[in-house]
Amino acid sequence: MVGQNLGSKVPACEIRRTELTRDPNLPKVDVRTGISSVTTAPPQAAHIAAEVLDALAARRATAPFSQTIPQLDLDQAYAVTAELRRRRIDRGETAVGRKIGFTNRGIWAEYNVSAPIWGDMYASTVHRLDGPFALSGLMEPRIEPEIVLGLASAVGPGMTPEQLLGAIAWVAHGFEIVQSVFPAWRFAAPDAVAAGGLHGALLLGPKLAVERAAAGELLRALSGFTVTLRRNGATMDEGRAGNVLGGPLLALAHLAEVLAGDRHNPPLRAGEIVTTGTLTRAFPVAPGETWTTSLDGIALDGLAVSFV
Repeated sequence: MVGQNLGSKVPACEIRRTELTRDPNLPKVDVRTGISSVTTAPPQAAHIAAEVLDALAARRATAPFSQTIPQLDLDQAYAVTAELRRRRIDRGETAVGRKIGFTNRGIWAEYNVSAPIWGDMYASTVHRLDGPFALSGLMEPRIEPEIVLGLASAVGPGMTPEQLLGAIAWVAHGFEIVQSVFPAWRFAAPDAVAAGGLHGALLLGPKLAVERAAAGELLRALSGFTVTLRRNGATMDEGRAGNVLGGPLLALAHLAEVLAGDRHNPPLRAGEIVTTGTLTRAFPVAPGETWTTSLDGIALDGLAVSFV
């Protein structure tokens, strides 16, 4: 069963506390990883983070925060992201990367958003796809076929696709299982960010090492491949690389640009895993279903997962 997470086998981007002689309300930065956490979160961020973690632990739905905090914006929501990460690390979890959400403009209207978002992923939420996967711990789960990138070096703003590919150690196909603590998936964009970017789990397929000699071919493939998503053998949707902001590398570039202007959260570092957003629409999943993909135009095999 795909119930075993990658744990220490995933390159960890662990956040550690480091004493710095600076304003205590500014992010503390780990000198090894460059990843920061806010020691004293704004009261509102601390309250929302606690509510999110409690709701997830109890599998209890909660009303969107924007209904009671109408001034909640994306900057405030990313302060919650930093507080969620701090709390999860304090309880023993390890941050291993980021998920990018809503890179597929084709689903923006469905979810009432107008731009991508991102959230953290953890060793406890990233799994090798090697058997059935239990949905019991997730709230209103949906499946998203994605391209996942493993970073060999830091990624920052202004990098070209060629430079981005040079910073990548491996490429993989995976399923992100997203979840919503908000009933019927109704929320505003800041709510989605504050709820951990809606991340539930990442089911990771085999990794394709980036060979420098074949970088040009992979670069073309990453902007031109197609994917078909099926449930119990029936086609549910078809997608293409361009659906995620023009391609997975451009989605990665977007995240790097966003993080460059984020005062609460760290930039992308070597060893992180980045999943780049759904190539098709996202679909509800339930125990007893088997979901598969087939890809054309890229040297990655399709995947299959059965839910229990």
